[in-house]
Amino acid sequence: MRIDILTIFPQFIEAGLDFSVVGRARRNGFVEITTVDLRDYTDDRHRSVDDTPYGGEHGMVMRIEPIARALHHIGASRENARIVLTSPLGKGFSQTVAQDLAGSEWLVLICGHYEGVDERVRQHLVTDEISIGDYVLTGGELPALVITDAIMRLLPGVLGNQVSASDESFTAGMLEYPQYTRPRIFNGWTVPEILLSGNHAAIARWRRYHQLVRTRMLRSDLFEELNLSEEDRKLLAEGEPLSPVSDKN
Repeated sequence: MRIDILTIFPQFIEAGLDFSVVGRARRNGFVEITTVDLRDYTDDRHRSVDDTPYGGEHGMVMRIEPIARALHHIGASRENARIVLTSPLGKGFSQTVAQDLAGSEWLVLICGHYEGVDERVRQHLVTDEISIGDYVLTGGELPALVITDAIMRLLPGVLGNQVSASDESFTAGMLEYPQYTRPRIFNGWTVPEILLSGNHAAIARWRRYHQLVRTRMLRSDLFEELNLSEEDRKLLAEGEPLSPVSDKN
C-alpha cells in the first residue's frame, strides 16, 4: 500500500510515523509512506499556502494551487487514488471507514488548516472527506496520523497475529471484553475465577457476555445496531456466567 500525506508540517508527520505499528510497517515494507511538504509547491518567496478569503471574513484559507501542484507532482488524481481531505465537514471516522480505506492501493491524505481550504479542492480534487470527531484541532496532521495508524493495523501481516486485529474493539461493532494479566491478586483486587478455570468454552461465553453488557452500557448507539443471536439474548437474560469447575483439577 502507498500513502502520501500532504502537509505544511512534514516534521510533525514524520515524528509520528517512526514508532510502534506504523514504524514497523514502514521498515518491514508493508506500506510506503511519503510526506509531501505543501510549501514546496508555492510560487512566492514566503512559501505561502494560505490567503485571505473572498468576501471579507476573518482568518485565512488554504490556497488550491499548492495542493493541486503537489497532487500533480506525485501523479495522484481522483481516477487513480483515494484522495482524502481531513475536514470537520467530512464523515465520521470509524473502524468501518478504516477497513474501507485499508483496501486502497494508493491513499493520499491532505491535512487541512486555518479556516479551511478553498472550496474548489473539495469540489474537484478529493474523493473523500473525513473527520475524526466534533472538536477543534490546530490542523489536519493529528487526524492524518490517526487514520494512518488505524489503517496499518488492518494490513495483512502488520500485526503478525491477525486474530488480534479481529478481536479488537469496534471490529465486530462492539467494545472489547475486560482483560487481566498477572498478578492474580493486587491490593486485594482479584482476577475473575472463570478466566483461571482453563475451560475455554466457558471463558468465551464470559467474554461475549461482557462485550454485550459493556457495549450496551457505554455505547448504546453501537448496541442498537447489533444483530443479536439467540445465544446473545440468552446470555443477557441469564446474567454473568459462573465459573465452572477448573479443567486443571
